[in-house]
Amino acid sequence: MSTLESFKVEVISNPSQELLRKLALEHTPGVFETSCGNLVKIARNKSRQTSRTWVVGDPADQANWSHKLMARERAQGLIDRQRAYIDAKGKLIEVQGWVGLGPHAVPVQWLYTLEGANIAGMQSILAFPRSAVEAADKAADPSSFEPTFRVIYTPDFRPDDVDGRQIILADLDNYVTYVMGADYFGESKKGALRMLNHYVFARGGLVLHAGAKSVHTDGADISMTIMGLSGTGKTTTTFSKQGEVTQPIQDDMVALWAGGEMSVTENGCFAKTWALTEETEPVIYRGTMSADAWVENVYVDEDGDYDFFKLELAPEDAARLRQVLLDTGAPEANLDRFISGEVQLDEVVDADGVPADGWEFVKWSENGRSIIPMSSVEDAADLQNISSVEYMGILNRDEGEDACTPGIVRFPDPRQAAGFFMLGETTKTSAGGKERGKTRSPFTQPFFPQAHGLQAKRFSELAATMPKVGLWLMNTGFVGGDGRSVKAGVGHKVKIRHSSAMLEALLTDSIVWKTDPDFGYDVVDVDHPGNAELLSKVPRAILSPASHFEATGKMDVYRAWVDRMNTHRGEFLRKFDVDEGIVAATCGRRGVPAS
Repeated sequence: MSTLESFKVEVISNPSQELLRKLALEHTPGVFETSCGNLVKIARNKSRQTSRTWVVGDPADQANWSHKLMARERAQGLIDRQRAYIDAKGKLIEVQGWVGLGPHAVPVQWLYTLEGANIAGMQSILAFPRSAVEAADKAADPSSFEPTFRVIYTPDFRPDDVDGRQIILADLDNYVTYVMGADYFGESKKGALRMLNHYVFARGGLVLHAGAKSVHTDGADISMTIMGLSGTGKTTTTFSKQGEVTQPIQDDMVALWAGGEMSVTENGCFAKTWALTEETEPVIYRGTMSADAWVENVYVDEDGDYDFFKLELAPEDAARLRQVLLDTGAPEANLDRFISGEVQLDEVVDADGVPADGWEFVKWSENGRSIIPMSSVEDAADLQNISSVEYMGILNRDEGEDACTPGIVRFPDPRQAAGFFMLGETTKTSAGGKERGKTRSPFTQPFFPQAHGLQAKRFSELAATMPKVGLWLMNTGFVGGDGRSVKAGVGHKVKIRHSSAMLEALLTDSIVWKTDPDFGYDVVDVDHPGNAELLSKVPRAILSPASHFEATGKMDVYRAWVDRMNTHRGEFLRKFDVDEGIVAATCGRRGVPAS
């Protein structure tokens, strides 16, 4: 019996975007039409629920997995209750589509109860249509679809006996993901992509949490991948211009195969919108303002206009949005005290602007998103004809007094790149809620369900089949400061134009490098006349933080950072049983000794 036949419901199969918008306005709480003609959803969730995500499996096997394991018997109880909820609702929206194109494409069935109509609308944009992969006669027949993956999503089934009344269960034995109680689109998108991670790895590849683009320069097309955690600028970097022509390929995930073959995953992009302007990110801005886009958790004013810079609510804003704020979890008593003026904003946020528990509603989420179809992305690459990967990089958004990461680094040793990709270093941003500060996430990949150390091993194997690939790291944050200190004249911000200039120089092979004495990777030789043009576009301090800390009399801060990084990096990598050759290549001359 197929998944659909086991439900006693009416199925709305492959509805049009027009019908999905109608269903969302009728059945999805917190959905509004904007002045652009698109729909915005204000969700309870402002990010994915990583802590509430489980793989279905024997807990005794936990050492082989990065995700928590839930015994099948317990998971089945929740799955049965979700099924009963669906049957009681009486209707399901079915989206049939493909993750990817070509020989590595995977067919996926997404099922949603009606309150998830907005999520179905977003997912039907990002999935490749059946007509892009299958023969025309088969693609036109819903009954002929044979999915490999399934995602079953019930935003308003909120089991009261699980943490936060929401849970995500990934059954990788059967390639089904069950989403219960969450109402954030990322759980639908990542539900399929998490399964893809497992599926691709079993077939010899590696899924990268990476954007990808094609750059035409010096008469040739160069394909590159850009890894990065949320908030590092992965999408921004993917859409930035280098060379004569830049064509975005993907903004979030690609699969890497032997010989540098790359396969795509999605037919659009899921872009952050905080501080979005047409001047800084024209492609994303114009795509977001298109009537074809779906938008999530972005502030809309009384005229239906987006405000991508909205961070703090005034009492009148809260009064207008009172029902939405209640629906998304604001305590009624606190909300009404704020609206009446009894409590002021500065009384419930700390010096860093973080609200106290129960007052989160006074700050608007910086993790607003837009879902843009590839057809609305200007100058998008031909996804049916992607060249092999020639450059692979990772973004590190460093921040703070001890932000010492160079603007750009080149890895001469693939083992060193494997180590730094495994580290996935950055500074946490609003996408992670209240949690801030330095963090590490293997391969920036919270969606790889198996033991993370496998990623470094597989990357090293694949890199060995790509002897000419260029491997790099770029800091998209700060050197020697943060947002507040830079305004006071302390430290430097790595701006979008700086990142673009550094990538341009990398791709045109116009950088004169030297070996960093502490880490063994290559850095820009800021004293070499061959780098004068790059230095005219990017401050010396960004290209060479060591020289900045020396010039400002803070070399003790820099030296402490070097020792701490080499030590902590070695400890982190060894937690995942990473090969000692990778550890040694990554941790420079001051890495902790082998155990």
